[in-house]
Amino acid sequence: MARASFIAGDWGTSHLRISLCDAAGAVLDGSTGPGAADSNGRFAELFDSLTARWQSPDAAAPLPAVLCGMVGSTIGWTEAPYVACPAMPAQIAAACIALRGGRIHIVPGLSCRNRYGAPDFMRGEETQILGALQLSESLRKGRCLLCLPGTHTKWVVLQDGSVREFFTAPTGELFALLREHSVLLRATSRDAAAVDSDAFSQALVRFNEFPQAQLLHRLFECRSRQLSGEFGAQEASAYLSGLLLASDVHGALAALADVGATRTVTLIGAAELTSRYTAALACHGYDARCIDGAAASVAGLVQVHRHLAHTVDAYAAR
Repeated sequence: MARASFIAGDWGTSHLRISLCDAAGAVLDGSTGPGAADSNGRFAELFDSLTARWQSPDAAAPLPAVLCGMVGSTIGWTEAPYVACPAMPAQIAAACIALRGGRIHIVPGLSCRNRYGAPDFMRGEETQILGALQLSESLRKGRCLLCLPGTHTKWVVLQDGSVREFFTAPTGELFALLREHSVLLRATSRDAAAVDSDAFSQALVRFNEFPQAQLLHRLFECRSRQLSGEFGAQEASAYLSGLLLASDVHGALAALADVGATRTVTLIGAAELTSRYTAALACHGYDARCIDGAAASVAGLVQVHRHLAHTVDAYAAR
């Protein structure tokens, strides 16, 4: 078995994924735990309990660890200030905040003033972007468009491997709120997963039939098509998902039309979400290149660990 080199952790709002990695970045073992919102300030205790079996009592020092996500937010273990865009990978790694005499490092988030003139922020996605740059060499050259779908979907512009700008669409959060707390869906449909592919695809087509229409003018269809008998619970939920994704993609592509001549978007995330965004992008004639979000996160943490290891003094004393 390969020798353990460091611990990588993606500590988000609702989940913690932590991995034991070797020097090459291969995952040797893993564990999960509560997210930052449910950690109740017990970050040190939780980290120690989840990693205890990986720490050798005979070792001269504990294994180093690199953590990203909400663990570095105001509700996290310690706050890691945002790095302003444009930001190169080395700048992000160099801005890590150290704990326990430099044995634990927390990756900072990114900030920018987006093209709508508003402040924007990300925390956790920057590490996935770092990983994607390692997993796909083509992203390191020229202008590239990324999309990281999720609760708060990020649309990101890269220039020669530098994060130039981004903006956020709370697509997933809006879906959850409308599904669970609005009358657009019947009570019986609020617990139904949006898995009906036909209704989802129908929403993409219908949205693009009237691209000039505001999303607000389409959302009531989720209720009216149930009242008319066209949809049942699952269909209505999937239709809502399709309308929201179609609006997200349509708006982002229009706003970012100046990003290079290539009609390819790199999607970073879970397979279920990236497949839906792939379908939405195809309606506009765009290709999608998908990178698994968990793999990208680990690859990004590996890259940060290597950067810090090459600056030994900083790794030991920041």
